[in-house]
Amino acid sequence: MRINIKTYIKKLYQNDTVRDIISWLIYIYTRLVYKTTKWQIINREKLIDLWEHNQAFILVGWHGRALMYSAFRDYRFPLNALVSLHKDGRIIAGVLQRYGLGTIGGSSNKNAKAAALNLMNSLKDNTAICIIPDGPRGPRMHMTESPIYFAHKIGIPIIGITYSVRKCKIMEKAWDKMMVPYPFNEGTCRFSDPVYIPQDASEEELNKYRLQIENMLNELSFEADKAMGLTPVLPGTECKKKNDVKKEK
Repeated sequence: MRINIKTYIKKLYQNDTVRDIISWLIYIYTRLVYKTTKWQIINREKLIDLWEHNQAFILVGWHGRALMYSAFRDYRFPLNALVSLHKDGRIIAGVLQRYGLGTIGGSSNKNAKAAALNLMNSLKDNTAICIIPDGPRGPRMHMTESPIYFAHKIGIPIIGITYSVRKCKIMEKAWDKMMVPYPFNEGTCRFSDPVYIPQDASEEELNKYRLQIENMLNELSFEADKAMGLTPVLPGTECKKKNDVKKEK
């Protein structure tokens, strides 16, 4: 009897216990990277100041750098992160929960309305949220409208986050060119200044803010890569393959 390895692995991947083990391994690896890397953390005091004044905000960062974001959180303060409901998203949710973050399930494909309501309620309760604004399908490093919408509706700021390391693997074939840092490394994590969006801003002005924040986050990433001696990862034009999206539904 021949065993189809791909089919067998796919079935394993559907198992809750297997997904839990994978999320645990990712958590252990990211903790190892964080603890063994000499980090230069820039401008996090602006974010801490908002937390200390019980001020909600929206933290945004690109999908390709999402692996390490949780490691830079401040455990004194709550944060809710938007995660996809597909199997990869459930693994990510397991990692986030091990870091003590709250998770809100939803994406552009599933549960979008319920997720939007939960995100809005989190901000109204003065609990910050994190959104990956080029996920889950891309194109890479292009800002969607969702963070702008919430910031505009409630009148809270948007803060960008990025990081880079000297030794890493860039997943060149992936749509997001995911950065996988190695342990025993040198790295930089950078936060932007808060960007406030006026509640009386017009549609045209909202689009200008969207582009402003997109460019700001890209420049932050370019600077971080250059500081680590890397060729900067550039914005993409392609989305995740349609077949991959269908598998997530």
